[in-house]
Amino acid sequence: MKKDNFESPDYYNIDDLLTEEQLLVRDATRQWVKRDLSPIIEDYAQKAEFPRQLLNGLAEIGAFGPYIPEDYGGAGLDQISYGLIMQEIERGDSGIRSTASVQSSLVMYPIFAYGSEEQKRKFLPKLASGELIGCFGLTEPDHGSNPGGMDTKFSDEGDHYLLNGAKLWISNAPFADIAVVWAKNEEGRIHGLIVERGMEGFSTPETHNKWSLRASATGELIFADVKVPKGNLLPGKSGLGAPLGCLDSARYGIAWGVIGAAMDCYHTALKYAGERMQFGKPIASFQLQQKKLAEMVTEITKAQLLAFRLGQLRNEGKATSAQISMAKRNNVDMALKIAREARQVLGAMGITGEYSIMRHMMNLESVITYEGTHDIHLLITGADITGIQAFK
Repeated sequence: MKKDNFESPDYYNIDDLLTEEQLLVRDATRQWVKRDLSPIIEDYAQKAEFPRQLLNGLAEIGAFGPYIPEDYGGAGLDQISYGLIMQEIERGDSGIRSTASVQSSLVMYPIFAYGSEEQKRKFLPKLASGELIGCFGLTEPDHGSNPGGMDTKFSDEGDHYLLNGAKLWISNAPFADIAVVWAKNEEGRIHGLIVERGMEGFSTPETHNKWSLRASATGELIFADVKVPKGNLLPGKSGLGAPLGCLDSARYGIAWGVIGAAMDCYHTALKYAGERMQFGKPIASFQLQQKKLAEMVTEITKAQLLAFRLGQLRNEGKATSAQISMAKRNNVDMALKIAREARQVLGAMGITGEYSIMRHMMNLESVITYEGTHDIHLLITGADITGIQAFK
């Protein structure tokens, strides 16, 4: 197995801004990634298989609902700690971070924020421990950037709801025990429902032939006259703002996570450039290679500062959806560009599974699209600064 010798760039001494608890959380996650994730991830990506044995480890390091209060099984950590956990996991692989993000921000968060006390007690501790794994059903075959146009619907049948429709591109779907599903009632109002594995008419076919997020399990959610108990409706919030509030939390985690992918690509390129000899000297001595490396560490540093400040705002309850949107867009774009430049530093070796760069690059092609595309996030910022929505 390949040894993980990763060293994190910290050009602006951002570690000095972190609390002792935040550093402990970050370092514990980093050690887990080095020990349990990095040695196996290339093989699983090549096989296009999700390494399910990692679920227990993710739960043990607190990656499932780290900011959920301890009373409900979470770790009760702050938002910067959550971001650092996502950063370290995505340094290992975006697909594994996706599993943790979905569980935390798209399953546990809506149950915590919008669920009844009974729902919180029933589901959150088991989700935090990894006993239950969840997924989030919003995107549909015909509705991606326009989730409000969803066709999935449910009707009141007296003692239960009857759910019909389909969701697509759902991380964790093939093995999820529960799904937080967003559907319209008979009046066209969007609500969240908890659909449980085993309910008649509920199926989760897996999506195959992906070139990206190959170590992540992706699938569909199919609802054919699924009888959902009325107690499984999330009572705390309805309307499109409910699922979008979950996406805020997920996008925040992504803004941190992709820094990890960028760090890994930069570290790999820096190390390789120092060892690869051409014309009698290491390629790190050539101006164009130094230009690439200097730009990489600069962009990583800017993204770190953006994410850290956003984390402070999240801790204070002041971060806006538009601010989160900006960080998601900027940082994913940054990471993808760094992956492409780092691949060039490695030349032909950059496309092989001996190095992580090509895997990160392919993964990031999905990350730049999911949780809001790059273009939609640009228009969210545009609408925020002009007061005019260009995408409606």
